[in-house]
Amino acid sequence: MQVTTLEWVITGLVILGLFVFDFFAHVRTPHEPTFKESGFWSAVYITLALLFGLVVAWKWGGTYAGEYYAGFVTEKALSVDNLFIFLIIMSTFAVPRIYQQKVLLIGIVLALVMRGVFIAVGAAAINAFSWVFYLFGAFLIYTAVNLLRESGHEVEHEERRDSRIVALAKRVLPTTDQYDGDKLVTRIDGKRVVTPLLLALLAIGFADLLFALDSIPAIYGLTEQPYLVFTANAFALMGLRQLYFLIGGLLDRLVYLSYGLSAILAFIGVKLVLHALHENTLPFINGGEHVNVPEISTVLSLSVIIGILVIATVASLLKTRRTTSS
Repeated sequence: MQVTTLEWVITGLVILGLFVFDFFAHVRTPHEPTFKESGFWSAVYITLALLFGLVVAWKWGGTYAGEYYAGFVTEKALSVDNLFIFLIIMSTFAVPRIYQQKVLLIGIVLALVMRGVFIAVGAAAINAFSWVFYLFGAFLIYTAVNLLRESGHEVEHEERRDSRIVALAKRVLPTTDQYDGDKLVTRIDGKRVVTPLLLALLAIGFADLLFALDSIPAIYGLTEQPYLVFTANAFALMGLRQLYFLIGGLLDRLVYLSYGLSAILAFIGVKLVLHALHENTLPFINGGEHVNVPEISTVLSLSVIIGILVIATVASLLKTRRTTSS
C-alpha cells in the first residue's frame, strides 16, 4: 500500500479541521448537549468513517478496506469501554455536565497525539524486527487476562488510580477545589492555581496513555499499514465526545462488554502470534525458519470481532433487563 506524503498531509489536515470545527461549533460555548444533538453528530462521524472505508477501497483495493473496517470496529469498541472510565473520572472530580465537553475534546485530541507517536514507533519496530509481533501478541493476551480479572471492579481500580494522580499533582502544583467556569487555571488572591477541571484532564490523559498501549498493538494485529492504523484510530475517536453523552446512561447496562473486549484482545493476540510464527526469523524457534501455521484472514477477523460484540451487547441487555424486572 503506497501512501504519498501529500495524501498523509491532506488526511491530517482534514482530521485536524474536523476537530477544530467540533471545538468552535459545539465546545467553545459551554453547554450540555441534548440527546438529539449527540445522536445526530454521532451518526455524522460514524457515516464519515464508513465513507472513508469506501475511499480506501477505491484507492487501494478491497483488502485494505477490509483491514481498515476491522481496525475501526475494534478501536470503536475499545473506545466505548474507555467511555466508562471517562464517566468514572467525571464523577470522581464532580465535573459539571456543561464543562465535560471541553475536558473530553481535549482528552481525545491528546489521545490521538499519543496514539500517533505509538503508531510511528510500532511501524518502525515492525519494519526493523519481525519478531515484535510475538511481543504484541503476548502483551494483548496478558491484557485480555487482566481485563477479565478487573471486570466488575473497574470503579475501584479507576478511583485508586485517580487518587494517586491527584496526590501527585497536588504535591507539585498549587491547586484549588473550586471550579471557575471552564478554566483550567485560575487566580486566587493573585496566585495562579490549578482547578479540578485540569486535574480531571490529567486523569483522562493518563487513561488515554494506558488505552493507547492496548489499542495500537491490537490494530497492528489487523493491519500492518500505519496509514490505516492512524485513520482507523482517528475516526474511532471522532464522535467519541457525542457518544459519551448519547449512551452515558446505558454504559452501566453493558455488563458483559469487558468480557467481550477481553475475548477480542485475546483473539487478536493469538492472531499476532500465528503471524509471528509464519514470518519467524528467531533462531531458537524452528531453527529460524518460518513455521507452517494457519493465518487468520481479515474477513474472519472482522466477522469474529463483530460477532463477539453483538453477543456481549445482547447478553448484557438481556441480563440487565431481567435484573430490572425482578
